[in-house]
Amino acid sequence: MMGNNDFSKLIFPELSYKINGILFEVHNKLGRFCNEKQYGDLIEKLLKDYNIKYEREKLLPKSFIGEYKNRNKIDFEIDDKIILEIKAKRMLVREDYYQVKRYLEALGLKLGLLVNFRDKYIKSKRILNSKISNN
Repeated sequence: MMGNNDFSKLIFPELSYKINGILFEVHNKLGRFCNEKQYGDLIEKLLKDYNIKYEREKLLPKSFIGEYKNRNKIDFEIDDKIILEIKAKRMLVREDYYQVKRYLEALGLKLGLLVNFRDKYIKSKRILNSKISNN
């Protein structure tokens, strides 16, 4: 259990809490066996309902001159602070974590949430951009 000091060290605790509430609501309504688009559509509806600013399927900045095709898109950028990457697969793999790390670095954000809706009990993974200080 976290003490008060531990909570104050979390990055964007209130917004993270709201997002996790939305993720639980989506998992409870849709269950474990939908596809990523279905989960994303309901997440988007709930973000709108709760008046939380977001951008869906945001293109990452070009990583090299001439890059136009096959650019990466993040699932959600929430309130210009947090990346939310959703998955619907048997298990998360190392590449999923690396993907969120790359997105955080490309956008210069501190916190990413990675969630797999296929899990029986949903739990988002907090991924930090270590290249940005906590100050």
